[in-house]
Amino acid sequence: MTTATTFCNPFLIVLTLAFMVSCKQQPKEASPSSPPPNIVFIMSDDHAYQAISAYGHGLNETPHIDRIAKEGMLFDRAFVSNSICAPSRAVMLTGKHSHINGKIDNHKPFNWDQDNVAKQLQANGYQTALVGKIHLHGTPQGFDYYNILPGQGQYYNPDFIENGVKKRIPGYVTNITTDIALDWLETKRDTTKPFLLLYHQKAPHRTWMPEAKYLDRYDTKNFTPPANYKDDYEGRPAAAQHEMGIMEHMGLVYDLKMLDKEGTIEDPRRKHAKNMYDRMDSTQRAHWDAHYEPIIEKFLADTPEGDDLAQWKFERYMQDYLSTIQSVDDGVGQVLDYLKENGLEENTIVIYTSDQGFYLGEHGWFDKRFMYEESFRTPLLIKYPKEIKAGSRSSDLVQNLDFAATFLDYAGAPIPEDNQGLSLRNITKGDKTAWRDALYYTYYEHPSEHNVHRHYGVRTDRYKLIHFYHGMDHWELYDLEKDPQEMRNEYENEAFADIRTQLHQRLDELKVQYKDSIH
Repeated sequence: MTTATTFCNPFLIVLTLAFMVSCKQQPKEASPSSPPPNIVFIMSDDHAYQAISAYGHGLNETPHIDRIAKEGMLFDRAFVSNSICAPSRAVMLTGKHSHINGKIDNHKPFNWDQDNVAKQLQANGYQTALVGKIHLHGTPQGFDYYNILPGQGQYYNPDFIENGVKKRIPGYVTNITTDIALDWLETKRDTTKPFLLLYHQKAPHRTWMPEAKYLDRYDTKNFTPPANYKDDYEGRPAAAQHEMGIMEHMGLVYDLKMLDKEGTIEDPRRKHAKNMYDRMDSTQRAHWDAHYEPIIEKFLADTPEGDDLAQWKFERYMQDYLSTIQSVDDGVGQVLDYLKENGLEENTIVIYTSDQGFYLGEHGWFDKRFMYEESFRTPLLIKYPKEIKAGSRSSDLVQNLDFAATFLDYAGAPIPEDNQGLSLRNITKGDKTAWRDALYYTYYEHPSEHNVHRHYGVRTDRYKLIHFYHGMDHWELYDLEKDPQEMRNEYENEAFADIRTQLHQRLDELKVQYKDSIH
């Protein structure tokens, strides 16, 4: 464990920086007798680590995603650098923080002309493909083949853009995305080249619309809200100003599918919900209605209020959210089976992650954005039979910033000097080596939906310092060992005076290291 006296040690900082430079300058080249590995990078959208059974929270079962952990490594402390969809994907592609790659929020354009890891792998002999959700406007660059969802995409009968041609495909988006990925592997891949396949699912992004066969998957399971579901946000004014509460802000119709035909259930986004429903064909609507109409009728008959309504909304949210994940898990199983059955498993790196974490009732919330653990932290599982020991686990502080450098390292390709990440390869091999002692985080999207103020901060092994700005000037400090739910802001507590000083110093050092002149 990193202590308060070691995470700011100047000698260790210099040593760590020297190691980071060394990693970039000296990628491990593939052996002449061994071809470069293939890379299958699986990214879902808003998949909370709590909702992967390998992490042990008991909410659901994800046997196929768990296979990656059983056959490889599970990361207990993987994080993002900006917990919002499009910026997270830009960081993954570029290996650079948001303020460097320019995609600081969901609204600013992404510059596809800049270098990215797919372009770099292409230059080193890889065939590259992008399938599913990327949420970065413009024509993807660096890919020999792409077939992507426009924007957020739709759950039922979605549109896809295949190499510039848009078309609507009947079916359920998660299954379609998997089918496209498998088809590329089977019929479009150049078998003489190593490949990078980015296989990205829309699910379980809001509005959590399950596949027909999983509509009732969790209807008989009772879910207990987290202990801080009724958080009062004492000492945390930014958190208090949120607009992402399950009780206060989750729509009955838009989010929870209470689209009654009489129109008596009010929701400002009712029209949007109707548009999603109308995309379904008659068979899909029949399955949908058979499931949701009895729930709507019972809701109207019971008319829950107060604590009963808060519990009802939480359970409906969990039932739909977790049901969408079952189809994601199925797709992972299909891809893993394909690799094994076609002799590709041994020389293919498979990575499963999400573009960020998600709140499943913690602090009373859904969505993400805050630097608090549940949205800052993301699932990460990696398998590669040639190097990664089955069933291994890492508690190192890693970040989505590291993916590009990791891909390049495994490929034996040079890691550009301006790449800000570190290759995870020494960690996955089990080598004991110097590693970062702190993570840097930024969030810029305010004013915007959910009213999360702009903030930035540093997380070490044990402590976290956050500064909220743009409409407020507020600091928060957490002892994650004693307060893992982040309920007590210790910033003004004089018992933490030395820790506070050291965290400020480390934060300032990270700003310089990552060339952040904004904060």
